[in-house]
Amino acid sequence: MTSLIQAVVIGAGGYVGGELLRLIASHPSFTLAGAVSDSRAGQPIADTFGHLSQALSGKVFIARNNWLDEIQDGSDIAIFSAAPHGASAEIIAAVLDAGNEKRLTMHVVDSSADFRYSEQSAWEAVYGAGHGAPQLLPHFTCAVPEHVDSIATPHVAHPGCFATATLLATVPLMRSGLTEAEVFVSGVTGSTGSGRTPQSGTHHPERNSNLFAYRPLAHRHAPEIAALATAASGRETTVHFVPHSGPFARGIHITLQAKAKTTVSAEQLRDVYVAAYANAPFVEVVKATPNLKHVVASNMCHLGVAADGDSVVVMSVIDNLVKGAAGGAIQWMNRLWDLPETSGLTAPAPGWT
Repeated sequence: MTSLIQAVVIGAGGYVGGELLRLIASHPSFTLAGAVSDSRAGQPIADTFGHLSQALSGKVFIARNNWLDEIQDGSDIAIFSAAPHGASAEIIAAVLDAGNEKRLTMHVVDSSADFRYSEQSAWEAVYGAGHGAPQLLPHFTCAVPEHVDSIATPHVAHPGCFATATLLATVPLMRSGLTEAEVFVSGVTGSTGSGRTPQSGTHHPERNSNLFAYRPLAHRHAPEIAALATAASGRETTVHFVPHSGPFARGIHITLQAKAKTTVSAEQLRDVYVAAYANAPFVEVVKATPNLKHVVASNMCHLGVAADGDSVVVMSVIDNLVKGAAGGAIQWMNRLWDLPETSGLTAPAPGWT
């Protein structure tokens, strides 16, 4: 494509929204047409995200009802939603309706949980509320990009950050048939995973130099992980998930354990993952155990494996805000617009974060 695609970020004032703004600012094919935040409308983006003061100098947040005013009829629009769970669907429905009136060509990537289930009843059972736009569910596909070659829908729901890290570790194992279809996952997430609004679990005196589990075996993302693993692998997968809050801002480290059907070696296991991600530019199977600092602020996932008899371990590390949210959304949007999948996502991780 020769002209820039206009990008709009809904819910641009949060951590995921800020990461989307950062990535769009350096993307070769997207240009920022709207940083949508009703609570910050009219304020300079740099007042909220000081690290973007040079990249987005002069840009201000805009109200949800105003961003379409400067968009020409018939334009190409990439819509990223970083709105909260339970609110995103209704907002997206209104945006699509308004965009259709202006004959816009639109693709949406939603980072919330609102379109991660194909069935309305499944979503409502997990989130305990009515779905905001059930009519749009058939128009969204939910998966990590590495597990599907093509999709038939115009829009995508990006899996959550815990789900992304876990699915990248789980699906090749399920496809291989080496293990039983039951996995035990322990995950540790940084404080940015809880969002920008302060709460007890992210308050610095509580989080610093601390590590604690929360919602063990009852986290609402476990059914999402199980459903997506089953869909991607073709095997009914059971997921036992224990999340933890870690004393760092960014990143996710998960350790997956499973029982092999027979004795398996680490070399066999490694070969499974190397083959599975041979054409995946953002997944690397490392020889040592994966290190969180090697991926933070990048769109990379590093995987490591270990085996002892019939016991299997797979470790997965990602940046929760990039690969687990904004970077994964950019990766999907690249594919929706037939751009190179790596566009805007190849900057190396900074290290020593």
